[in-house]
Amino acid sequence: MKKDIEIIKPKDIEKRSFEIIQEELDRRVISIDEETSFVTKRVIHTTADFEYAKTLKFSNKAIDIAESLLKDGADIVTDTNMGLSGINKKVLESLGGSVHCFMADESVAKEAAERGVTRATVSMERAAKIKKPVIFAIGNAPTALISIYEMMQQTGWKPDFVIGVPVGFVNVEAAKELFLETDIPYIINIGRKGGSNVAAAICNALLYDIKKERA
Repeated sequence: MKKDIEIIKPKDIEKRSFEIIQEELDRRVISIDEETSFVTKRVIHTTADFEYAKTLKFSNKAIDIAESLLKDGADIVTDTNMGLSGINKKVLESLGGSVHCFMADESVAKEAAERGVTRATVSMERAAKIKKPVIFAIGNAPTALISIYEMMQQTGWKPDFVIGVPVGFVNVEAAKELFLETDIPYIINIGRKGGSNVAAAICNALLYDIKKERA
């Protein structure tokens, strides 16, 4: 059975999408926390997957902490160039921040090969040396999350905020769960689902919320 085509102006497509998301949540009798709903809905908008309404987990005051960091000019570090490309750099730069991805750097690949570790491990080590607050947005490599956790245990260094949504099968669930019992502020998607697009969507939800507030 064919569905009717809605005639919608281009500028209204996103608005209508979010209306449909809310209608679908209501139909499924799924309630999400009001404080974090704009992040969850942005992820659903990106993925068309309503399971995120149940699997996205937020530490105490996660939204306030992340937005405060961004307002103070925090940088974002991703584990893929896809994630880097998806983050709204114009809004981030207006707040004084930049986005980084070290994964494709030749020196990172060389060091990783010499040490017998992943590029994600070396990338996170370099990110830890950035001399300003950093939000880690991990959407692909569970080894990135594991490396962050190991640096915490071995050196006492702590990340300012972790968005942990890698996708896959090997060590993905365990890597995410490492942060659920720490005092590190986080947004984590439990289970196997995630991806660079999800990490970028979470970052953009926070950035757009700040932009809306300032407007």
